Amino acid sequence: MKNNFVSVGKILNFHGVQGEAKLGYSKNREDFLSQLKEVYVQNGTDYEVLTVSRIRFTPKCAIVKFKGIDNLNDVLKYKNKLIFVEELTAREFLEEDEYLIDELVGLDVYDGDKKVGAVVGVSNNGASDLLSVKTEGKKVSLVPFVKAIVLSVDIKNRKILINNIEGLLS
Repeated sequence: MKNNFVSVGKILNFHGVQGEAKLGYSKNREDFLSQLKEVYVQNGTDYEVLTVSRIRFTPKCAIVKFKGIDNLNDVLKYKNKLIFVEELTAREFLEEDEYLIDELVGLDVYDGDKKVGAVVGVSNNGASDLLSVKTEGKKVSLVPFVKAIVLSVDIKNRKILINNIEGLLS
């Protein structure tokens, strides 16, 4: 059964000696992260709740203080762990034309009526999100997730329609 958690960042390391953690996250998610009261860390098959006491942002990461984590040794046990929120919480902050990565991976990609591949991953190059599309010829191409190229996303019918400009899926 698929869990209902979505990764929103990663604890990179400790920050100082007061139990603060450096948190890596996707660009432009400061508003979302600053409103979180609880996050989860996976331990085996269980999820441990961490309560956010405060969060601030630097140009490279977020600095987070969790309740009950009061020194760098407490933080170190979480180093390199992903942090999660409940899927419903993440959905509340999605804007129109924004999707969870899990929703996009596995969707078939069409150019008009012709299936040209399937989404196998999503990444970000700093300027835009990129769909990794495995073509029928088994080559993986990066498709910018921008309105000029991705014409529509139909989660229900598991289909993405793209404007396959020349050289896009080579």
